[in-house]
Formats: sequence, C-alpha cells, structure tokens
Amino acid sequence: MEKVVSRDGTTIAYEKAGDGPPIVLLNGSFRDHTIFDALVPELTPHCTTYVYDRRGRGESGDSPEYAVAREIEDLQAVIEAAGGSAVVFAGSSGANLAIEAALAGTPITRLALHEPFYRVDGFPKPPWNVAKTLRVLMEQDRRQEAVEYFLGSFLGLTPDTVAQWRSGPIWAMNEANAHTLAYDVRICGDCAVPADRLAGYRTRTLVLNSSGTSQWLRAAAQATAAALPNARWLELPGSWHRIDMDVLGWTLAEFATA
Repeated sequence: MEKVVSRDGTTIAYEKAGDGPPIVLLNGSFRDHTIFDALVPELTPHCTTYVYDRRGRGESGDSPEYAVAREIEDLQAVIEAAGGSAVVFAGSSGANLAIEAALAGTPITRLALHEPFYRVDGFPKPPWNVAKTLRVLMEQDRRQEAVEYFLGSFLGLTPDTVAQWRSGPIWAMNEANAHTLAYDVRICGDCAVPADRLAGYRTRTLVLNSSGTSQWLRAAAQATAAALPNARWLELPGSWHRIDMDVLGWTLAEFATA
C-alpha cells in the first residue's frame, strides 16, 4: 500500500486503482479498506479509486488521543494524494464521518452516503454511555465483549443475530478493530441528524439505503437527504445494511462521472 502522512504525523495507508475521476471510498465500523474489494472492480473502468485504512486499522497508524478532527484530516490527506479534490463515497459510521468532513470544508466534489448512523424521532437512541463502556472493555482487553456490546447496544441487533455474526468469516476482523468502535461512537455523537448544519451544504449529494435494511437506517437515509438542499435519495436492492454490489457499482460510477 502507498502511504500519506496526516496533519498530526499519523501514517495513513491507501491503495489506488483504475482510471478516471478520483473517488475515495470510506469505510464504517470494524472494517478496513478490504471491505471494498468487491466494489473497486466495479468502479475502476470509470473512476480512479482510493481506498484507505482509517487510523487504528490495517496498515495505518494511530495516535494516543483520538479526535474526530484527526480523522477528517486523514481523509483530507488522502484527497490531497488524489489530486486535491475527489468524489467521496462513505457508508455506516463512515457516512457520519464524511458528513462532518464535508461540513468542515473538505474539498469533496460530490458526496455519496450509504445509511448513516442517525436516529430520527420514533426510533430509540443508543445508551448515553456506549463510548465509556467500550473504553472500559478495551482497557480490560475484552474484545469479543466489546464487539458484542456494540452490535447489541449501538446497532440494536438481537442476540441471535450477534451469534450469527460471531460464527461468520469476518469476526476476526471485528475483534481486531474493536478498539476503534469508540472512535465511531464519538463520530456519531448524539445520533441526531444535523439538519441545521446540513441545510447550508450545497454540494451534490446522493443518499442510499438498501431495500432490505432496518427501518431506522432507511429513515435516517431519508431524513439526511431531506435535510440537504442538493441531495437525491435512492433505495437500491440489497439486504441488511448492504446494497447489491453490481447495482452499487454502476450507481456510483454514474454519479461520479455524469
């Protein structure tokens, strides 16, 4: 992987592929750049993709004290490597991060968001002490419990669904990146759609959710799009928190190049 140095000196690892206008892919909770392994080939005939490991994950470095502003600077460093401006696609808590980066003036030419982690009225918010609980579990190196707690308390998954995750192929990655879950909780803040701040953001934006996702994620996507003055909302075929990859690929390629 290639490397850039973020403003605070942290090394951020990224991979570049394809040809065309640059698009930076920003992952959400647990994951590193490999979450986009199936999406990149769908985009590279049309775009130059930049996928990177967020700080604390994969081949990227980290810092002793976390701040959301540092993650915004990481994205800015990758965009600088991409030529100084880029389309950004981000999902899950990564979508919340991309929104904060956009509102901070990051040079994003177009913004695509997949199911940001907001809670609109009518859907319960996570417990107020999620971040503190995660920090305590990590101080005790209880990684599995931290992952299970995040999935249950923050995402609202049932114990049976969490058990299915635990037996799945990416559980090892979940545990390896468990220390970054508190980062994502910080990014999400109070989980309220920042409608007042979004009202002033006029960059062209696409907000997506899958047809098989949770009601709270669908409602969050719709509310985010409604708050943005230059946004379009689309529901695409898929399962829980996942869009069918071929559909996502051509949708993003069209959005980035049209």
